[in-house]
Amino acid sequence: MMLTITLKVILGFIALMLVIRLMGKKELSEVTPFDIVFLLMLGGILEETLYDNKVQVWHFLYAIILWTVLSLMTNLAVRKYDKLRPFIKGEPSILINKGVLDIKELKKNKMETEQLLSLLRQQGIFSIREVKYVILEPGGQISVMKKDSSDQITTDTLPRLLIDEGQIVNRTLNQIRKNEQWVINLLKKEGYEDIKKVYYAEWSEGKGLYVQCNE
Repeated sequence: MMLTITLKVILGFIALMLVIRLMGKKELSEVTPFDIVFLLMLGGILEETLYDNKVQVWHFLYAIILWTVLSLMTNLAVRKYDKLRPFIKGEPSILINKGVLDIKELKKNKMETEQLLSLLRQQGIFSIREVKYVILEPGGQISVMKKDSSDQITTDTLPRLLIDEGQIVNRTLNQIRKNEQWVINLLKKEGYEDIKKVYYAEWSEGKGLYVQCNE
């Protein structure tokens, strides 16, 4: 029995280390709800099978491998099919847009105003009037753009992600009411004829286009 437990602990330890490596070099704040559920379930498999004599080492190993494969397949599907991302990984929500609190987005994300204020205070901001943009990230943390003297200009300076890992981000186009042809024309205007060579592109009215091509 001791040998079986020892093997399970060793295999569980190795599996958890491999999974963490497969997740990439993420900080804790960057881990999405999907990643948290995956790690909790993996830990649950280890906990439930560790002292159960009916579960053999190979059964335990099979469960870990299967769960890991399912996670990798899900991540691959999300990367390949952009429409799946909001349902599986979640997507950022703009809670304050151009200094205006978006009440619908707050309710959609089940967040109270006091919760938002608490998150802002943690970043040294004590009034909503100090903020131009607040974005709620999929992991639950917020990203903030504060107002400054240049905000007297009416143009929108919030950078928008147009291309991510070689794929046009349609949800961004929906937010700014543009289409894929607009992206293609914008890239061609800046000298990028082949969109397939573009790995990352962001755009804002204030600063224009920023592009990173594939190496």
